[in-house]
Amino acid sequence: MTAEPIRLPDTASVQAVLKSLEPVSADAELAPALANAFPGFDFTAASIDDFYWRGDARTVLSPSGTRIGDHRAWVERELAELGGDLTAFWNRHRSGDLRFTEWRGASVFAFAPSGLGVADFVQLSLGREIEVLAGPVVDPDYRPHNAEDLLDPSWVRREPDAVAPVLAGPIYRLRGRAGGGIVHMRSFLARGARIEREQRAARRTELENSVLHEVGPAGTRDTAFLDANPDWFDFVPRENRFFADWERSSACAHRIFDHWAFDIHDLEHRDRREIGFIPRPLKMPAGKLAMEEDISVHRLMERIEAIDAEIGLPFAWFFLMTHGHWVDPDVGDAIAEGLRQGRVRLPDRDAAVLLAWADKKYLF
Repeated sequence: MTAEPIRLPDTASVQAVLKSLEPVSADAELAPALANAFPGFDFTAASIDDFYWRGDARTVLSPSGTRIGDHRAWVERELAELGGDLTAFWNRHRSGDLRFTEWRGASVFAFAPSGLGVADFVQLSLGREIEVLAGPVVDPDYRPHNAEDLLDPSWVRREPDAVAPVLAGPIYRLRGRAGGGIVHMRSFLARGARIEREQRAARRTELENSVLHEVGPAGTRDTAFLDANPDWFDFVPRENRFFADWERSSACAHRIFDHWAFDIHDLEHRDRREIGFIPRPLKMPAGKLAMEEDISVHRLMERIEAIDAEIGLPFAWFFLMTHGHWVDPDVGDAIAEGLRQGRVRLPDRDAAVLLAWADKKYLF
């Protein structure tokens, strides 16, 4: 952060910056262009290897390469002309003369600090996309079963290593699922905690009168819900715990967004507000650390130290564990038990974080 930020990035301004980028220099100019548009913010950018394709912007090309029009509209028009006859449509176009284009990409996150706290930063969720010549408008070998087969072509290769002629791009688009395209993280965490607190409080009367009925060998037993869950109204969302644990641990000397991006969601589902994120590591270890049978806690300590060294971050293994993929949670339990028994040691602050997690777990 070079100076006191004048204003937070807004959707219209970010989209204007992205639209101004020239494809030939877009990758190099992304962060400087954002910093120039929003004085006081020093932006950096990082990509995530999560290949995707878009079904909302396909175009049909003639044999000469002329753009005929939107793929969906063209398919619907052609089908209507043939009275909905799928076989006739297939026979008309199975020669492969007409092809369609498709936009494909991967996620990019841009970050800029807004203060000194662990959550004092802005995150932009972007997509870096190229338009490719995907393939013929019908599968030349198989007749379509229904119109949806034509509208959502599945016969072309879409693997990340698939070779397809590039027609346009790269361009950058503002993405983010359900309101997560532009986020000031401290505000987002506060909003998430407030919404969770309010939604739980709204059920207070219901839960105060709720009883759990248990049936066992000794008969039935009734327990008041709040007696069984005394911390129900003190619940802390896992997203807030992730940031709090970073701040309390030896990882705090590093900026969290140099190591993690956050796939944000903020939506309504079944009359309930759902707000949160999935953390996405910007650097991943070469392999997963699974809990092997009969492995010693000392060997586990060697393995987690190797992960920290590989990532270049103290206590990196712990946050990879909460992510739920790269480090088996049973590893955390085993090391926590080793700490309790005095068989292994961690820095005091890291030991406190791990033991608190082992007592009340959270995973993504």
